Amino acid sequence: MLSEGTSLREDILILKQNRRAIILAHNYQRNEVQEIADFTGDSLELSRTASAIDCDVIVFAGVNFMAESASILSPDKMVIIPEIGAGCPMADMIRVDTPRLERKRFPGFDNPPPLIYPVRFTLRDIKAQYPGVPVIAYVNTRADVKAESDICCTSANIVKIVESLSDDKVICVPDRNLSIWAQRNTKKKVIAWDGYCHVHERVKPEDVEKARREHPAAVLMAHPECRLDVLEMADHVTSTSGMLRFAKASSGKEFIVGTELGLMYRLRKENPDKAFYPLRKDMICPSMKKTTLKSVFRALKENKYVIKVPENIRVPAKKALDRMLGVS
Repeated sequence: MLSEGTSLREDILILKQNRRAIILAHNYQRNEVQEIADFTGDSLELSRTASAIDCDVIVFAGVNFMAESASILSPDKMVIIPEIGAGCPMADMIRVDTPRLERKRFPGFDNPPPLIYPVRFTLRDIKAQYPGVPVIAYVNTRADVKAESDICCTSANIVKIVESLSDDKVICVPDRNLSIWAQRNTKKKVIAWDGYCHVHERVKPEDVEKARREHPAAVLMAHPECRLDVLEMADHVTSTSGMLRFAKASSGKEFIVGTELGLMYRLRKENPDKAFYPLRKDMICPSMKKTTLKSVFRALKENKYVIKVPENIRVPAKKALDRMLGVS
């Protein structure tokens, strides 16, 4: 119930102050949710920020694995995700224990071709098939997958993480496109999972050609979750935070943005003198748009929904994250 004479936004701010809470919003969230947030950014960046803030409650406007990461790094704080149904389809494509299927090779890639494992193959199966080969888990994974892995990576540092390991083979999960991008930039053998982000996977070379025809003076930025044939056509391949930094530092005045449309809010806000165009107009993640101001208000008022990673998973998951942070 809202207080008489106040707006929903004002009620959120009052509740936040009373509960000593902070609100984190991923770069892909709705504009109005980003506006109410104390911090916006990439998932791991936000969790690290929250761990250093003196607060009692963390409201994470994002998807479930992000709230889990906040719980891993801030075990003494209450972590709440406003929409319990906000999941990441790519993160859900990998399980520690799932039915086994046969492996396959990803077509159209050479020097050397990465091995791709279907999404229902178990992580423990692949580890058993390659004993001693380190597992690199993308931060876009659930806590139990991180706990089963040796080290984590982000879309910005995956090549650096691969190169930091002494082994000549690595297992990368769960995004095949990110793994193929890493393979493109290392001489090591990358054994990849057959997962993908549906938002980035849908982009095709013809979309790039169309965008360039419509905006011939624009610089094309693409997220490494896009397909390799798209990445090879881009002017700059980087994470969402990397896009924000690149756009701000660039002398260019027009940019084609190859990632989820939520990033356009910050790009335009931080660069009012520059123009930004979506690579495709349907690059929208429905899970990221589930969170609304009403659900943020409910989260603060009713503790919906608390995310707490059990210690037997949190400790090894944190070890994988810490190992990454020690490298990058």
